[in-house]
Amino acid sequence: MKQNTPVLAIILAAFFLFGSALPARALDRDDKCERRVHRAEENLERAIRRHGEHSRQAEQRRHQLEEARERCHRDHDRDHDHH
Repeated sequence: MKQNTPVLAIILAAFFLFGSALPARALDRDDKCERRVHRAEENLERAIRRHGEHSRQAEQRRHQLEEARERCHRDHDRDHDHH
C-alpha cells in the first residue's frame, strides 16, 4: 500500500488543481459578461440622452445590448453543459 501512496497523492493533487480551476474560469467569464452587459446598458442610456429614445444610435445600442445578453446566455449554457 505504501508504494501506491505517491501515485494516489499525485492523482488527488491533479484532481483538486484542475477540478477547482474550471469553476474559477466560469466565474471569471461571468464577471466579464456582467461588465460587458453593464457597459452596453450604459451606452444605450447615453445614446438615448444624446440622440433620443427612437434614434438610429439608440437602436444600434439596443442591438448591441441584446447581443451582449445573448452571448452571456450562450456562455452560461455552455459552462453548465460541460459540468
